[in-house]
This record gives sequence, C-alpha cells and structure tokens, in this order.
Amino acid sequence: MRRFWFGLLAAGAICATAGTSAAAPALPEGFIIAAPADLHWVDVPGNCGIKVAAVAGAQDKPGVYVIRVRFPPHCMSTPHWHSTDRYVTVIQGTWSAGLGPVFDPSKATPLGPGSFMKHPANGVHWDGSAGDEAAIVQIIGMGPVVTTQVDPKQPDFARTDAAK
Repeated sequence: MRRFWFGLLAAGAICATAGTSAAAPALPEGFIIAAPADLHWVDVPGNCGIKVAAVAGAQDKPGVYVIRVRFPPHCMSTPHWHSTDRYVTVIQGTWSAGLGPVFDPSKATPLGPGSFMKHPANGVHWDGSAGDEAAIVQIIGMGPVVTTQVDPKQPDFARTDAAK
C-alpha cells in the first residue's frame, strides 16, 4: 500500500486557534476555532491543482482528524480506497463522487453544498470536480489512515476536460 496525497499534511498540520487576531480571547485547552481565512492551504504535488488544509488533528496519527480539500474545476481523484471510514460534507460548489474501480465522470453523482457522503473503509470510490466550478469538501476520519490506488500504475488524479 502507498500513502496517498493526504499524507502530505502530516508534517505541516496546523490547527487554527484563537489568538490569530489581537482581539480574540484565549481559548481553554482543547478548543479550536478555524475560520476559513485562518486555514493554511497546501498544494498537492503531481495533480491538477488540488489543495488541502488541515483543520484539526493529523491523518497519520491516532485520533480524529478534519481536513478540507479544494478540487479545481475538472479535477478528480482516480479509483482508490481508504483503510478507515471517512465522512465527507460538501462545503462549496458541486462535488462529484463515483463508486467502483472504473473511473467514468459521466456516472458520478453530483452533490451540492450541505450534501454528505460516507466512504466506508475499503470502499472503492473516486471524486472531485467534474464540472466548471471548484468544489470544497470537509473530510472527517480516524487516523492513522492509508489510501491505496486501485491501479498503482495509473495517476492519482485525472482531468475531466482532457477531450476539450
């Protein structure tokens, strides 16, 4: 198994906390506040422009983690699975998700803001933005998690507008 691009956050996982603003009061131990402007977005190398931000926790450590993933227009992950359950909520745009080992964006289910999807452990899927708008999702899971590509010889990501 190989670790997927989400593992890139492990070294730089920064949780936004109170104190980022001079007017913000200090929070009691264990509390986290993460305003969108406080998130540190990291480019995922070798893809079509996906960015990831750690909100809380880390995917390579035991415990709950929360990340946000921004898929630019026409950029999707290819078929893969995760070693633990993941819970995905669409924050912005239209996120498209497909099931099974065959990547076919025309068969993906489009999900708008507020939509939810569970990726069960070992459930093969692929997802991202299949259309002309970016999509942002929030993913919650239990670490450590490993992501495995169905076909390790294929790229981890694909453009859905390659024929244009």
